[in-house]
Amino acid sequence: MEPVTHLLTGACLSRTGLNRRAAYATLTMVVAAEFPDIDTLWSLRGPIEGFQHHRGITHTFLGLPFEAALIVAGVYAWHRWRVRHASTHATARPKPLTAAPVRWGVLYGLALVALLSHLLLDYTNNYGLRPFFPFNDRWYAASIVFIVDPLMLALLFGALILPWIFGLVNAEVGAKKQPFQGRGWAIAALVGIVGWWGLRTVEHQRAVQMAMTQSMVAPTPEPAPTTTQPQAADTPYVPTFLPARAALASPDLLNPFRWSAVVDFGPVYRLAEIDTRGGTLSTGETTYPKPDRSAAVLAAQRSKLGRAYMDWSPMPFVEVTKADSEVEAGGAEPGIAATVVTFRDPRFLGGLLRETGRQPLTGTVELDAAGHVVRQTMDGHVEP
Repeated sequence: MEPVTHLLTGACLSRTGLNRRAAYATLTMVVAAEFPDIDTLWSLRGPIEGFQHHRGITHTFLGLPFEAALIVAGVYAWHRWRVRHASTHATARPKPLTAAPVRWGVLYGLALVALLSHLLLDYTNNYGLRPFFPFNDRWYAASIVFIVDPLMLALLFGALILPWIFGLVNAEVGAKKQPFQGRGWAIAALVGIVGWWGLRTVEHQRAVQMAMTQSMVAPTPEPAPTTTQPQAADTPYVPTFLPARAALASPDLLNPFRWSAVVDFGPVYRLAEIDTRGGTLSTGETTYPKPDRSAAVLAAQRSKLGRAYMDWSPMPFVEVTKADSEVEAGGAEPGIAATVVTFRDPRFLGGLLRETGRQPLTGTVELDAAGHVVRQTMDGHVEP
């Protein structure tokens, strides 16, 4: 999920009553709820490095205990600074530094809870994560919510803002201020999100089931070369139907009943738009062949980008085209691109993305005439 949802989730988790158990609970849980995305710093070394390491070791069960320790150590340093600062400005009746007791062991546990919430939220969208890496490098994705979910944001914002608004009203009428506010609102928001996930899970399963009932006519084979026995002219053509072997359904930004699917028919993929409430499914005429075993495709898959992409994408679209240099000058010189191999993921080609013409997470590998990699890009950014 995007950062704001993670941060608000950490704050709401703290307000469920966990902020009463240990000082600095809210600070710790807000930081921890977003901390695994620190792996985006890998992008400073290049777009492919960022793609390769995104949702890597910081998004694993193995990495969470170390991340929690680092976060609590930072909070401990902040606490010691506050203690020293308070001692130098002591008054006759010093105020307590924190409303809740300082419990570092409890705070470490709360940091783990917030870190786990990050993994859970990332699991719910269709990008996925590898929580058991490096022991198991399989990607897991529930694919039930978009990377930005307006309803979740509304619930989380409401749980944090409404208690503050009512607190201002109470202050106007002279009511006594409560030290910990918004517990009921936070719990209601989190319960609402779980219910939203439940609805989307049911509709996601229905969308996949609808996609799996589809079949398509196999592509017409190329006419055979000259044969010794000519085929009778009146022999009827009998089409071959390909059943669906697997399907992926990706969520819509707003509508829980609208899904973008990709269906595996064996030799080809096909995109589909599904309405689970109306029970309708529409497919385009375009099919996407599976990656062949040509020299260009194999060389691209062995590249840095190709290895990362083929590991991440469950149904990669791979397209081979001539490079501009090949069209203009033949591309025969070493180091001059002759072929471009493009990698796309169908989970990010449908729905709103298709309507806006965007194709995120697209990578390219450019090869010269000898099959050597001369350039790699990710989302249009060139790898240095």
